[in-house]
Amino acid sequence: MYIGKNYYPTETMYQTLTKHDMDQIHMATMRVLQEKGMILQHPGAVEMLKKAGAIVKDENKVFLPRALVEWALKQAPSGVTIYNRDGDPTLFLEDRNVFFGTGSDTMLLFDYETREGNYWTKDMLLDAIRVADELPHIDYLMSMGCIRDVDLAMIAREQYSLMIKNSSKPHVIVCETKEELEDVFLMYAEVRGGKEELRLKPYGVVYNEPTSPLLHTKEPIEKLLLCADYGMPSNYATGGLAGATTPVTAAGTIVLSNAECLFGLVIHQVYKAGAPFIYGYCNSPMDMKTVQSAYGVPLAIQIQNGMCDMARYYKLPSWGEAGDSCSKICDEQSALEAMQLLQMAAIQGCNLIHDVGYMNFGLGFSLEHLVICNEIIGRVKEVMKGVEISEETLSVNSILNVEFNGDFLRDKLTKKNLRTLWRGELSDFNTYQEWQQQGSTTMGERAHEKVKHILANHQAAELDPTIAKAIDTIVERARK
Repeated sequence: MYIGKNYYPTETMYQTLTKHDMDQIHMATMRVLQEKGMILQHPGAVEMLKKAGAIVKDENKVFLPRALVEWALKQAPSGVTIYNRDGDPTLFLEDRNVFFGTGSDTMLLFDYETREGNYWTKDMLLDAIRVADELPHIDYLMSMGCIRDVDLAMIAREQYSLMIKNSSKPHVIVCETKEELEDVFLMYAEVRGGKEELRLKPYGVVYNEPTSPLLHTKEPIEKLLLCADYGMPSNYATGGLAGATTPVTAAGTIVLSNAECLFGLVIHQVYKAGAPFIYGYCNSPMDMKTVQSAYGVPLAIQIQNGMCDMARYYKLPSWGEAGDSCSKICDEQSALEAMQLLQMAAIQGCNLIHDVGYMNFGLGFSLEHLVICNEIIGRVKEVMKGVEISEETLSVNSILNVEFNGDFLRDKLTKKNLRTLWRGELSDFNTYQEWQQQGSTTMGERAHEKVKHILANHQAAELDPTIAKAIDTIVERARK
């Protein structure tokens, strides 16, 4: 089991659904796909599914036989490896391995000192990339903000150009159109040295989603097929609101989300059997009092629990979220929500966790919150290590040798391990007097100072100038 870059030989097992529960969800899903069907607004994909055995009515209402769905499930690989900019294997998406990354495309970056949300610029995004690149427990990057000082059609290309140049970490990609996505793939091919090399060592995962309930528009299907052409893994993550666009119950949302995701899987595998696919889900239940998308509430965790179980049921890599918050600023609520979500994601064994740093229902982002989440993930990793049992760690000799009412401060095992015990950078373990002498700071204030320190001192490894120039050429061609 990997959490981040650390391997844990023991696994903390957590499962919400029994085998019987998962069988029931699968059977309910097959009924939805075969009896209700889905609207598919991509004529080429409709015709392709029809030839594969699907039933088509009214030109674009598609019904999938159970046999076709179960055939597709057998084609997709059970694991996917993602490589960083240097070509090193970084994200092993299989079994119960867990990796954490930022979210994408928020509208505002919240300023810690003024508590104001500011529209993103390229310079602000560059700062965010540098902070995320420095944090050891952030395993991959998403774009974090929609930059406003470029042409609307250029946002994705500008984002990923900056990310490639200023971090060696792999990506999860969000693009509006097939054309944008292909330009990002061409940038990746420049980094790898060719399209075939990119196919062998994918640089990231593409985020894709249907429109709940039961609608698959042209754009995500175009991107799904393009991913198959390039050999780039894609998820197909339903972006639902439980109680609004998906059923209000966790079980009902799991059934509908499962059906929509598997519909995308069938298209993907009929088009190119064996193409890498990530089993996707995103659901932020609607708060019925405020009518807001409520990130991080218990129902969202219950749904993700079930979806992770279903991913393992199908032997597919899983996609989920954690480290996000409904809070408007980096505060006690944001830390509370992040702590529960990040710990749950680890014990769920959700392979690819995104949205670390999200605030304000996913509409905003905070660098201080991102830094605090990095510390939380460090705590989570320490907890998930479990307890090492060996002759040395059982400490029998130490216990036999200690004086009654004595201590272990001078014990050789204490001396050996004292520097390996977990201590977070931001957590305070001083006495009250020492804390006062050091400025009486809160964790939020210490996180803010860490952000400033990173921006003043951190520089990512430089990209080869020839590759950087080739990426600039792709961006400039798109501008014209």
